[in-house]
Amino acid sequence: MISYETSQNMLSLLGVGSVRSERVFLSHALGRILAEDIVASEDYPAHPTSAMDGYAIRHADLAEFDTLVIEGDNPAGSEKIGSVIAGMCIKTFTGSLMPEGSDTLIPIENVRVSEGEIVIEKPVPIGFAVRPVGESYRCGETLIERGTRLGFAQIGVLAGINRVMVSVAQRPKVAVLATGSEILDIGEESRHAGQIRSSNSYTLQALIEQSGGECVQLGIVGDDKKAIEQRFEEALRSADIVVTTGGVSVGDYDFVKHIIPRLGADVIFKGVNIKPGQHVLVAQRGEKFIVALPGFAYSSTVTFILYAAPLIARMSGVENPFEPIEATLKTPFAKRSNKSEFAACNLTFSDGRYWVDFEGKKSGSSAILTNLLGNAGLMICGEEDSELEAGTQVRVIKL
Repeated sequence: MISYETSQNMLSLLGVGSVRSERVFLSHALGRILAEDIVASEDYPAHPTSAMDGYAIRHADLAEFDTLVIEGDNPAGSEKIGSVIAGMCIKTFTGSLMPEGSDTLIPIENVRVSEGEIVIEKPVPIGFAVRPVGESYRCGETLIERGTRLGFAQIGVLAGINRVMVSVAQRPKVAVLATGSEILDIGEESRHAGQIRSSNSYTLQALIEQSGGECVQLGIVGDDKKAIEQRFEEALRSADIVVTTGGVSVGDYDFVKHIIPRLGADVIFKGVNIKPGQHVLVAQRGEKFIVALPGFAYSSTVTFILYAAPLIARMSGVENPFEPIEATLKTPFAKRSNKSEFAACNLTFSDGRYWVDFEGKKSGSSAILTNLLGNAGLMICGEEDSELEAGTQVRVIKL
């Protein structure tokens, strides 16, 4: 088996092609990856604008006049904004363009109105409550960079610059296929104790969508070579990445590892010195990829994070969301093998850094998916690691 580090290096060298893009309505762009730089085509605001309700004045008049004559209203959206001359003011509302000649807005709360005039009871500095030209952004300024995942703030900015549609990265299509005659889909009635509920398909669908991919569920296929091969061909026609669970180990009914080469796919690697998931297989056929994962729930989840998620990220033009972070061990940890291990842990943040402990985490087989509940992470131990003392700096995949 190759080392974890070698497998990751081989994965990073796979050519995934350029990021494909599509245009979508802004109302459907939340969570999508931007495929273009968003550059301002004008200053905003393009004209000095009121930031409060009040009276537009010439600041110099505060030293020359005891009162200022009110010369009408200037509501937001008005075509005629008027102009202010010495001794005059115009009542101006939030969002209104400032009248010509004015340079300051004095709030309603700072004045007293008397017989068509205002008496200023509390002066303000020059330029008060006036949004200057280009306060939000200037023409030619890059507002949102390509590769950004669009959230509420980005959606709001795009709406503000009148972007009805936006160019985003196409979601890589990821087909999920569960193999094994013992697998039972949710909602189906169990016929005997030997059947296992198909949690993997739904765990992986959630991971795919969380990673920015589009999941294509291909259901469950029993341990039948011909049926598995047919389902593989269907998956390769409909998806960019095919992810399977089960059939990659060394059992008599583990057919997936034999079928993949017969499909004309090049096996990049089969078997990595990791725990869990040592029998993981990655293959490529043309521009399509196959990631064959073990069947146990914890194993398939971990190996998806290690080998499928990075491919989805690269096809989307973004960084891998599961890049490890640095953390500190709260308690000692005893490694159980000479493999690179990915141990479920609790990950917390306090005193300016991340901490790792294992309270409530069960040890056992690679089927214990409940270990990933809560504020979970995957602590990475290298092949050469053994006993790790409390206080040791470790790498953790934040989930």
